[in-house]
Amino acid sequence: MTSGGMDHRAEVREFLSTRRARLTPDRAGLPAFGGNRRVPGLRREEVALLAGVSVDYYTRLERGDLSGASESVLDSLARALQLDEAETAHLFDLARTASASPSSRRPRRKTDAVRPSLQRLLDAMTEAPAIIRNNYYDYVAANALARALYAPVFAEAAPNSARFAFLNPAAQEFYPEWEKNTQELVASMRGEAGRNPYDRRLTDLVGELSTRSDRFRTLWAAHNVRYHRSGVKKLHHPVVGDLELTYEAFELPADPGLTLSTYTAEPGTASADALKVLASWAASTDLPAPRSGIPAD
Repeated sequence: MTSGGMDHRAEVREFLSTRRARLTPDRAGLPAFGGNRRVPGLRREEVALLAGVSVDYYTRLERGDLSGASESVLDSLARALQLDEAETAHLFDLARTASASPSSRRPRRKTDAVRPSLQRLLDAMTEAPAIIRNNYYDYVAANALARALYAPVFAEAAPNSARFAFLNPAAQEFYPEWEKNTQELVASMRGEAGRNPYDRRLTDLVGELSTRSDRFRTLWAAHNVRYHRSGVKKLHHPVVGDLELTYEAFELPADPGLTLSTYTAEPGTASADALKVLASWAASTDLPAPRSGIPAD
């Protein structure tokens, strides 16, 4: 990372090289010539062949220079490397940054302020935990049931899911699938960094976690990218025990940088019963609310 954000050429180089390394000739539909391959995965010339570009041109791309790469070249490269939807979007984000003029390389303005109507919406959702985070993984608003569900996170002075997951020892008990959860979290952060590489606040968060957490540093170096839109979250709550909840995440178009997440349990399950107990506990407990007024930079 540089003082102004991520080292863009290094980001491109490491993303493409790690995607190439995970592909075998067999997976790519190529004959595996020779018994001893000196590199893991595909060779550069094999990726160039699959993408329909010259070896020299692909070598330039993998060395970190995506400037001027056309959409058709990027599409061909994504197919050659068998990128999924999130990885393809990340590749295009990296290319947009490479081709952007210096004057346009500014962090996108985002807001942490939650409009009163959004807080009313959260409060109206009484049977499902609902929480709003920003793109720095701060919890900026929640309803009572979400504050109860994520009580260990909200116990911190400035609730932040990334800092909690990697820096708080309690996270490994709270998240029974901690290894999976941290992989998904870092892959989500990678996507955000690709969309906004000159955001100093995000860069500082990545730098802090890289310095303080070996686990984060290892996962960040893998350059994996994924969307965090829906799935199943397993939690071990200190009051109600084990929960298995389905989450849905929604970006808020009118509030750039804010994401609403909701959690529900399958009716008739132990998790549904536990969620009802949690609601009763929340109603009788003075739970901390997210800190307001988090600085924008």
